[in-house]
Amino acid sequence: MDIFEKSDLIFKNIREIKPVVHNISNIVTANDCANITLALGGSPTMAGHPDEVEDVTSGCNGFVINMGDVAEPLVEAMLRAGKRNNEIGHPVILDPVGAGAAKKINDVLFELLKNIKFSVIRGNVSEIKFIATGSGSAKGVDADESDKVTDENIDIAIDFAKKLSKKTGAVIAISGEIDIISDENNAYIIKNGHAEMSNVTGTGCMLSSVLGVFCAANLDDILDACAVAVSSYGYAGELAYRKMVETDSGTASFRMFLIDYVSKMNAEIFKGGAKIERR
Repeated sequence: MDIFEKSDLIFKNIREIKPVVHNISNIVTANDCANITLALGGSPTMAGHPDEVEDVTSGCNGFVINMGDVAEPLVEAMLRAGKRNNEIGHPVILDPVGAGAAKKINDVLFELLKNIKFSVIRGNVSEIKFIATGSGSAKGVDADESDKVTDENIDIAIDFAKKLSKKTGAVIAISGEIDIISDENNAYIIKNGHAEMSNVTGTGCMLSSVLGVFCAANLDDILDACAVAVSSYGYAGELAYRKMVETDSGTASFRMFLIDYVSKMNAEIFKGGAKIERR
C-alpha cells in the first residue's frame, strides 16, 4: 500500500480518535499551535507548569515540545512531561527551535535528548544539522542559506537524515523548500509549500503541532503519518497563497487562510495536491 492509499486511514484515524495533544510552546506561537491542532480535529492543551504537566499529559494522546522558550520552569516541565509520555508510550515530538544559536538553548537541547526518547524530531536543516554534529550556522531561529537542501545535494541530505534517525531512534523531519521525512531505512522527499509561509511567524511551530496530531492518531505508522502531515500542511500553504492573491490580501489573511485550508484538509484534497517521492 503506497502513501496515497494509506492517507485514507491516516485522516480517518484523526477524525475518529480526535487526539488530545499536549503542547509546551512559546508565547509568540502558542495560540497558533492550539488553533492548528483544533483545525485538524484534535484538541490542544498548553499546560506548562512543572507541577501540573505529568497529570495533564497523562490524559493526552501525544506531546509536542517547542523550544522557543527555554526559561527554567518550562524546561523542568518539558522534562517531566517527556518522561511521563515515554512511560505511557505516547509519541513525543521535538521542535528544536534555535538549536545552535545560543549556549543556553544548546544546553537545554542536549539535556532533553539525553533524558527523553523522541518519536519525531522536526526542525529546519540548520537545527537538525546542529543536533547531529554539535555545530551549525543557524541565524536566530532561521536556517542558514548555506545549509539549504537542493536537488543537487538531496541524496547526501537523505543519507544524513537516515543516520541521525538511527542514532536517535526518531523519525527526522527536515523542513525547507524541499522537506525530508526519514527513518533509518526509508525516506520521503516532499515539495509542497510556498515561500509566503516564511513571512508569517510560527508556521514552523504550527507544523510541529500538526505532526503531534497526526502521530497521536497513527501510532503504528509514524513515518507515513509524518509524510502525510508535512505534505498536506505544505499544500494548505499553497492553497492559502492562491487565495491571498485572489482576494488581493496580505500576510495576516494568509495566516488565516492557512488555518482554514488545514481545517478543510482530507485524504481526497491531499491526493489532489501532494508532491511526495519515496526514496
